[in-house]
Amino acid sequence: MAEKRGGWRTFGEKTIYDNRWVRLGLVDVEAPNGERWEYHVVHLDRIAVALIVDDQDRVLMLWRNRFVIEQWGYELLGGMVDEGEDAVGTAAREAEEESGWRPLGEPERLVSFEPLPGQVTAPVDVFLWRGAERMGEPTDTEEVGRVEWVPLSRVPELARRGELLGSGTLVALLYYLASRGGAAG
Repeated sequence: MAEKRGGWRTFGEKTIYDNRWVRLGLVDVEAPNGERWEYHVVHLDRIAVALIVDDQDRVLMLWRNRFVIEQWGYELLGGMVDEGEDAVGTAAREAEEESGWRPLGEPERLVSFEPLPGQVTAPVDVFLWRGAERMGEPTDTEEVGRVEWVPLSRVPELARRGELLGSGTLVALLYYLASRGGAAG
């Protein structure tokens, strides 16, 4: 009985817009109170994020601008998982393309989550590496930013100031710090 209390029912979905970046659907739903209507749902592709920490307790990030929110801030490296590619492969590839640094060693799946489950499907997978080697300059010219090794001890302050952009960055870093037993430094 407890599982059914508050449960929603769905009766199908029709796509009203679809392209490589976003799909918008109308889902025929029935709310727990019995009301039924079409609910807008945004579907985004899976995102893979690389959290690369070095032996000096620093994390590799980009300082960059996001025009959609008109803000500068730090982001972890990552991007959309391409068809036929697994999430860990995407995270490693994107890290190297965006920063010029190749993750080293075996990755650890750190955390997976949905950032806005009430309106959006946007699965995010975060992978942890404990080191990287410099391969050269970044090759992804769309993701231009300042590549920086940021001390983990700065993360709480950056979060408080709103300088960690996106849930992939914020969730990954705070989860990592919490799993270590608290804030770094």
